[in-house]
Amino acid sequence: MLDITHIHPLVTHFPIALIIVGFVADISSFIVKKEVCLSRTGFYLEVTGALAAIVAFCTGYFLTGENIDDAGHIGQMHETFAFFTLGTILIAAFVRILMVVQKKEATNMKYLSLGLFFLAVVFVSITGFYGGLVVFGNS
Repeated sequence: MLDITHIHPLVTHFPIALIIVGFVADISSFIVKKEVCLSRTGFYLEVTGALAAIVAFCTGYFLTGENIDDAGHIGQMHETFAFFTLGTILIAAFVRILMVVQKKEATNMKYLSLGLFFLAVVFVSITGFYGGLVVFGNS
């Protein structure tokens, strides 16, 4: 039987993968300038990663509260960086959606969007690191 506290670890892998692979696709679109598909892929993965981050944050917040509390300082760090990840990816996705809707993807706003996306990658990586410490311990 699946324990309800196991839902969060199952769900968290989606935003991690979507955000990181989306960022790689966006960086690749800068290298291969004429390939529009990579930029579109990065956009869709960024937005999907933001939605998945909402689900992951909610499952962590509502379904695993006592488990994180037992982890002490490491659990607090995991929660803090999860909040940073969620905020950053939501802002990055919002900026990117505005750019696409207003057809301003070719402007200098793309660097702001990419910078926010990179920050989300850093935060999701740190969050995953602390989450692994919570689950598997310090050993």
